[in-house]
Amino acid sequence: MEKENNIMPIYSYLQQKTPELLQLLQESVNHDSPSRDKAHGDRMADWFARQFVRLTGGKVERVKNPTYGDQLRCAVGNGDKQILILGHYDTVWPLGEVSRRPFSVKDRKAYGPGVYDMKAGVLQAIFALHALQQLDRLPADKRIVLLLNSDEEIGSPTSRQLIEEEAMRSAAAFVLEPPAEPGGALKTWRKGSARYTLTVKGVSAHSGVDHQKGISAIEELAYQIAALQALTDYSRGTTVNVGVIKGGIGANVIADHAEAEIDVRFMSMAEAKRIEEHIVHLSPVLKGTRLDVQGGIRRPPMEKTEQTSALFALAHAIMREEWGESLDEAGTGGVSDGNFAAACGVPTLDGLGARGGYAHSPNEFVYLDDIPKRAALLACLLERC
Repeated sequence: MEKENNIMPIYSYLQQKTPELLQLLQESVNHDSPSRDKAHGDRMADWFARQFVRLTGGKVERVKNPTYGDQLRCAVGNGDKQILILGHYDTVWPLGEVSRRPFSVKDRKAYGPGVYDMKAGVLQAIFALHALQQLDRLPADKRIVLLLNSDEEIGSPTSRQLIEEEAMRSAAAFVLEPPAEPGGALKTWRKGSARYTLTVKGVSAHSGVDHQKGISAIEELAYQIAALQALTDYSRGTTVNVGVIKGGIGANVIADHAEAEIDVRFMSMAEAKRIEEHIVHLSPVLKGTRLDVQGGIRRPPMEKTEQTSALFALAHAIMREEWGESLDEAGTGGVSDGNFAAACGVPTLDGLGARGGYAHSPNEFVYLDDIPKRAALLACLLERC
């Protein structure tokens, strides 16, 4: 006897709907939606709101954003148990990228700006909800919220509060970022991130006439860079990278100003605070120089918990029972909005978006044949979690 919550009817239905999904994927990819362009972001939000209402019959609340595109809180169901799905509609690509390389399909792969990160993933989620509705399998005790933001690619500065508010109302969170490849592994942990700017003040002088009167900010910065880079500790999962340096105005002038931009990744908040304490209390090596540090922790880590492991175990069981396939878990030094949800204490499973490759590259793509399977997996997780 077929199990009541068997995934195959959902999968078969989504296979039938794949041509429609691909048509919508083409339309969405052919919308430029860079993070910092409000007008184009709002048009993309309009488009996704229309598709969500049309396909799910759900409600969309538009959260006004004066800086970037408006955020969308899309909901189906009236139950007391809220499940959160996190996605974003902004891309890293500038205006005009679509005209240079519009959506295309070749060898069962779809290409185009933002197709992988993450317009295909968002559509998979909408169609997963559509299938649950059409097959009368949306649990009566659940309210499912798909939160789409406009500024994830620049750190979610205006959407973080909204993400955290919805996370704290939720029993679980699923994130539509791409899985780990090869293999399509789900992500059960992510490192957190911090950014700092170190500014050094020295004393300028003519390097030929009065070299001894100068104090080089660049020399001081060199000492500090060596100390910062030495904070990297792979055994702890901690990396410190000085990625940008600036300083000086000419080879014949002893520089009185230099600065560095620093990226830090860490596995735990305790480690984040330990590294931050070190960075903000850096001391000058050269007498007469002054240091100033600005910045801080941008995204907390998505730490793996027993509850997250249980969500992954459910996903693994679905793949094993229904398709006889294994599903792996992984982690990454990259960050997502899942970091914010997990830090609120919500079990968070990431990597439920489209399979493919080359995120943030002109070669980014998604595997067309995997789209209905990944959408069906998400639908079954929403039904069973």
